[in-house]
Amino acid sequence: MIKTLFDLLNVISVSGNETAMTEFLIDHINKRKGQWKVQPDIYFGDNLHDCLLLKFGNPRGAVFAHIDTVGFSARYENQLLPIGGPEIDNGTRLVGEDSLGLISCKIILNDDFAFHDFPRAIDRGTLLSYEQSIILDEEFIQAAYLDNRIGIYNCLNLCDNLENGWIIFSTYEEHGGGSVPYLLHFIQEVAPIEFALISDVTWVTEGVQHHEGVAISLRDKYIPRKKFLDKILKLAEESGIPFQLEVEGIGGSDGREIQFSPYAIDWCFIGPPEDNVHTPNEKISLKDLQSMIDLYSYLMKRL
Repeated sequence: MIKTLFDLLNVISVSGNETAMTEFLIDHINKRKGQWKVQPDIYFGDNLHDCLLLKFGNPRGAVFAHIDTVGFSARYENQLLPIGGPEIDNGTRLVGEDSLGLISCKIILNDDFAFHDFPRAIDRGTLLSYEQSIILDEEFIQAAYLDNRIGIYNCLNLCDNLENGWIIFSTYEEHGGGSVPYLLHFIQEVAPIEFALISDVTWVTEGVQHHEGVAISLRDKYIPRKKFLDKILKLAEESGIPFQLEVEGIGGSDGREIQFSPYAIDWCFIGPPEDNVHTPNEKISLKDLQSMIDLYSYLMKRL
C-alpha cells in the first residue's frame, strides 16, 4: 500500500480546488473495493461539492480526513497570497498550471511580501503548490503535503476491514473549513453517528516526539468531552499499540466544526506528529504511521 501513499502525495489539491483528489479517490476506491470486507455505499456529486463519503454497514461513528492542502494564489504584479498557513521561505519551489501551460517557479521575498519569479505573468487566481520531493528510508517519510495525505492513507487502509462506520473525505480544512457542517447534516439524515475520529497529523513538540506512537490529542484550541476521551484511552491501553498524549492550547481541525455543530457528536483527533509542518519537507516516523493505522482499526471495531 505504500505506493498508494506515493500516488496521493503526487496529486495536487490546494484548498478550493480539491477536484483532482476526489477523482483520484473515486478511481482508487472503485478498483479496490472488491477486496474490502464490506462493500460501502458511496456518496459524491455536486450536492457535496468535492467531498466524498463512504458508508459501511450500520455506522455509529465516522472518521474524517481532509483532502486539501495549503498553497498560494497568484495575485497581481507577480505577488503571491497564502492559502491556509504555508511556510513562506525565499527560494521555495512552486508548481501549478494556468491557461498558458505548466508553471514552475520560486518564491521571492521582498519587504515581507511574497512574489514569484516565473518569466511571464501568471493568470490571476491560479493556485500554486509546493513542488513535490519524496524521501523514504527505514525510519521516516519526508515530503510535501503529508498533511493530510497521511490521514487519507490511513482511511484507505481502514476501508479494508471496516464493517460499520463512515469514512468522510472533507475539503477546505486548511483555509477556514466550511464543508463539515453540510456533511454532518447529510450524515445525520442518512445514517446518524455518535462519535467522530479526526484522521490528520499534528506537530512534533517538547511533549510529542517521533517513534513514540500515534498522538491522541486531549485538546488543542478546542476540548473534546472527557467521558469520550476516557473511553478512547482505555481502549488504547488495552490494545497494546504504541501511543502518546498531546495537550496543546492552539491549533484546530475538522473537530472544531463537529464541536460547533448542532449535533451531540463526540470527537477526538488522533494522528502522528510531524516535523516541518506546512513546508515542502514535512517528516513523519513510519513507526508512528503504523501505530495510527493499527489504532484506528482497533478503535473502530470497539467504540
